[in-house]
Amino acid sequence: MNPDFLAHNGSMSDQLLSALSMFVYLMAEISILFLVISSLVGVINQKLPKEKIQALLGGRGGRGYFMAAGLGGLTPFCSCSTIPMLIGLLKARAGFGPTMTFLITSPLLNPLVIALFLPVFGAKITLIYALLALTVAIVAGMLLQALGFERYIKAELLEDPAAQTSCCDSTKAAPADAAEQSCCAPKAEAKAESCCAPKVEANAQSCCASEPAAPVFQRMMPVVAEGCCGAAEPTPASGCCGDSAAQAQVKTKTKIDWRKAGREGLSLYRSMLPYMALAMAIGALVHGFVPSDFFAQVAGADNPWAVPVAAVIGIPLYIRVEALLPLVGSLVAKGVSLGAVMALTIGSGGASIPELIMLKRLFRWPLLLAFVLTILVMAIGGGWIFNIVA
Repeated sequence: MNPDFLAHNGSMSDQLLSALSMFVYLMAEISILFLVISSLVGVINQKLPKEKIQALLGGRGGRGYFMAAGLGGLTPFCSCSTIPMLIGLLKARAGFGPTMTFLITSPLLNPLVIALFLPVFGAKITLIYALLALTVAIVAGMLLQALGFERYIKAELLEDPAAQTSCCDSTKAAPADAAEQSCCAPKAEAKAESCCAPKVEANAQSCCASEPAAPVFQRMMPVVAEGCCGAAEPTPASGCCGDSAAQAQVKTKTKIDWRKAGREGLSLYRSMLPYMALAMAIGALVHGFVPSDFFAQVAGADNPWAVPVAAVIGIPLYIRVEALLPLVGSLVAKGVSLGAVMALTIGSGGASIPELIMLKRLFRWPLLLAFVLTILVMAIGGGWIFNIVA
């Protein structure tokens, strides 16, 4: 993000031109990042089994949350470019709580942000900021999972199309006429042997008959104890049709299908494109119409509400933390307190209207509002803390 977002005092035509050029810049940047990141996530999903991701980033126990925070700390994404990685984690069945921890930490706590904080604020403020971001992200992830907010994830973007195929033949769709054919054994006789359960009677439940619909995260969880027919499997490695899961994993690890990863990334990009275009348009307008002295007037050091005001102002803006930090000196020189600056930094870096528009493609309103509230509380609380310790 161009760091001169507070320097627009020209005419209306100049501001419109600035907003248009910023839209082109933001749209090109987010498109490239989205395609590259989503394709890389596709490659990772090919190489790393979903069971491994679930084990590393599971929602049970504390290790998954720290792993997710570490992953967020290693990915220098802005609030919008972290979306494809978020989708990848959800599709890979990572725990909901750790996934939300990653969403919070990725734009706020990464090596680039820390490297810029050190010379601007010093080691003490940088350490407090890092601990604040880490603590809030982990606690928020745990609370959201404990309160069951995973039910507000939209399932349609995360479900695997392969789940619609036959349980015994992943290359063919299930027969449409259930009265004539069994989904696992086409044209099965009355006492024919089913591929999933030997000697299944004709009037028995079909091996592909599913249980009543469950929440998306429960439906996506890997089943270990039961086979596709509901019967306990003799060994975890056996598939519903006799295929070895270990052999299947060996096959997927032999070669990376770059074309498949590219197609998945392009498909995801197309599904998100309308939301991205609207998000970047709003981000460009906000960029182009923020007067240089506006923030200093409403968040001055003599204003007792400076920190909450700064946090509320920051959330609509689409500004990277690393783009805002070079302006800290000029903001402080205009009378803005350190707490207000930090509230603006956390609010604008942790959430933005463009990011929320894109997240609306994934989240329902209760989860979206809970995410915004988390960032707002973190920005206001952090601003007050920094005013005390400064």
